[in-house]
Amino acid sequence: MWTSLSKLASLPGDTQVYCGHEYTLANIRFREAADPDNATLLAWEREATQLRDRQLPTLPSTIARERAANPFLRANEPALAASGFASRRPRP
Repeated sequence: MWTSLSKLASLPGDTQVYCGHEYTLANIRFREAADPDNATLLAWEREATQLRDRQLPTLPSTIARERAANPFLRANEPALAASGFASRRPRP
């Protein structure tokens, strides 16, 4: 899994990411538990909440945004290790 995620993270930053379901806000809440001081994530939550309040989709995302906010793509970072998230990271 880590190898696959690393390949995704290496794509150009403007690569658009479309997931199959509208889980953005739920995913953001999970991510905030692992990375509560992430400014990109906090801004994304405000943006996604405004979109969903207007019944609009939060997608697509971009690889650049995912690299900045998705703990699964940054599980090797010290801040995430300190949160305990990295210990749950899949091993290569």
